[in-house]
Amino acid sequence: MIAATPLPRPTSAIRLPFSPRARLQIGLFLFAYLVYSAARFVTVGDLPSARDHAEWIVNLERSTGTGVEASVQHAFAGTWMIWVLNHLYLIAQLGVIPAVLVFLYKRNPAIYATLRNTILATWLISVPVYGLFPVAPPRLADMGISDTITQGTSFAMNSNFTTSFYNELAAVPSLHVGFAVAVGFALFAALEHPALKFLALLWGPVIGLAVVATGNHFVFDMVAGVFASAAGYGLGAVAGRIRIKRPSTVSGFGPAFADA
Repeated sequence: MIAATPLPRPTSAIRLPFSPRARLQIGLFLFAYLVYSAARFVTVGDLPSARDHAEWIVNLERSTGTGVEASVQHAFAGTWMIWVLNHLYLIAQLGVIPAVLVFLYKRNPAIYATLRNTILATWLISVPVYGLFPVAPPRLADMGISDTITQGTSFAMNSNFTTSFYNELAAVPSLHVGFAVAVGFALFAALEHPALKFLALLWGPVIGLAVVATGNHFVFDMVAGVFASAAGYGLGAVAGRIRIKRPSTVSGFGPAFADA
């Protein structure tokens, strides 16, 4: 009697490159970013009002001696450093932040969660500010500041295509700087080597220099960005401590809900 040939095992389902929890985190960020971007466009202001607010900032900085935007840009004009600062500005948000979040997710989940909550809460705080106080960046404020990114890279800041992806009148608060500071502190807490810790703390000041030298933010915007991220950290910490209650699985009489 001829033995029956065993049937081949059915092939398993295609495995996705990330775990379900990681996919949930990615989906959460994409959804939050889409909502944040949509809200910025709903609350977008008009250029005349944004220039009026920029003029108010200029006068404030003059009275406090902090109006250094033009001198900073002129100091780097024509040097290799402006090329570096242009590209650091471009990668800071959509390149460095996702990379750091992925690194922290694998390296230290607790610090990852703190940075994640800080970013999400800061977005939530910033949207109404953009709507109530639109501000033109220095490069659009008619104050002699150049758009070095458009001039020195292939990325045109003012084209119809690029402005369809961001609100160029959302200069206050500067989340470039606020998030760079938050990323620096998160990496400082996660890394062990003293030199790497020091470099992590430099990320915020370097991006601060980049946003000013490229004509994208006032010093006022930078300070507002740091305060917004600090508030986002506080709000995120509070949200992280909220314990959601769910129905108890025990049968019979007893508490209807149990702590999650």
